[in-house]
Amino acid sequence: MSLKSIFQDMRGEMGSISRKGFEVKLGYGRSRSHRTVQDAVVPSVDALKQSCWANMPTELLRDVLVRIEESECGWPLRKNVVVCAGVCRSWREITKEIVKTPELSSKLTFPIALKQPGPRDTLFQCFIKRDRSTQTYYLYLGLTQALTDNGKFLLAARKCRRTTCTDYIISLDSDNISKGSSTYIGKLRSNFLGTKFTIYDSQPPHAGAKVTKSRSTRLVGLKQVSPRLPAGNYPVAHVSYELNVLGSRGPRRMQCVMDAIPANSIEAGGVAPTQTEFPLSNLDSFPSLPFFRSKSTRTDSFRSGSRSGSLDTPKEEVLILKNKSPRWHEQLQCWCLNFRGRVTVASVKNFQLVASPEHRQPSQEHEKVILQFGKVGKDLFTMDYRYPISAFQAFAICLSSFDTKIACE
Repeated sequence: MSLKSIFQDMRGEMGSISRKGFEVKLGYGRSRSHRTVQDAVVPSVDALKQSCWANMPTELLRDVLVRIEESECGWPLRKNVVVCAGVCRSWREITKEIVKTPELSSKLTFPIALKQPGPRDTLFQCFIKRDRSTQTYYLYLGLTQALTDNGKFLLAARKCRRTTCTDYIISLDSDNISKGSSTYIGKLRSNFLGTKFTIYDSQPPHAGAKVTKSRSTRLVGLKQVSPRLPAGNYPVAHVSYELNVLGSRGPRRMQCVMDAIPANSIEAGGVAPTQTEFPLSNLDSFPSLPFFRSKSTRTDSFRSGSRSGSLDTPKEEVLILKNKSPRWHEQLQCWCLNFRGRVTVASVKNFQLVASPEHRQPSQEHEKVILQFGKVGKDLFTMDYRYPISAFQAFAICLSSFDTKIACE
């Protein structure tokens, strides 16, 4: 019998999910190659189903989990809710039923929330740290208004220069940012001039979605995930910057065509596609999920797979975002936007995106800022987003602002 099977069975019987604790109880003192348990007759059972914790009365269990979910409103205490989902299968299913999407709860709990639309009535306040030496960008959920906390790690991206374009590889793991990793969830690709970008998802957003041909087609989770599913480049959004042919100084003009979001999603009763789980959402396949721990525990990575929604709708029916036009301030002699204190340093990268009415009658919803991005330090930027876009989409759009734009400036 394999060591993994023995561990799973012992975890269920002893109520322990810590591998380290399990090894101590078995008295492991030899090298890893000699760690065996002899004369052990253990039946082959599913530990998640046979765990003693699974025998709790459903009514009592649900009441306990509801109380925990309601009491832990933000990170790092929010990790207690996720810990409950990892006890056994019955706990996980009930916890998933109790925890609402970010649109309804204004909370980020499970990794899938990074692919779900943000809240309708408020902005998720995040920030991005840039590492110039490695061309790497890290997205964090802000835990305080003053940005004095390290924040909760969400996503990471690395810039990869190519002959005719630039790729930004987006990953769930800050230490393993590559397309060959099971934590790869998508990318942002620019043209040679840095004026047009396409956001790609690694998984098909819906049945029948068309994949863009690429030599980088790969297998997700080649070593960790089973069954193996093909992954590719599924376009979900396009970002374009207006060319500055006269070379005049001024703010950038940008437009985002959200192929995965209908234009009426911002209206009353409108709905944006919302994923409920990852295509390979099997907790048994992942040895650890560091996403559930805050940055303060010195762990800022997690593992999983991902995908986002998409629509087969005409261009005029998808949501189009345009940057809000700034005003010229005579006294300061600069272009200004009201970021409500979230941006403190003037930069050409700063922007606010609102819904473009296009062929629709402008309404109050079109004045609401859906995504804003701005500089607050040398390598520190704020990123605030809301419904109907997700953290993944917002992060990818902001990455486009970092890229050098030969024909726009």
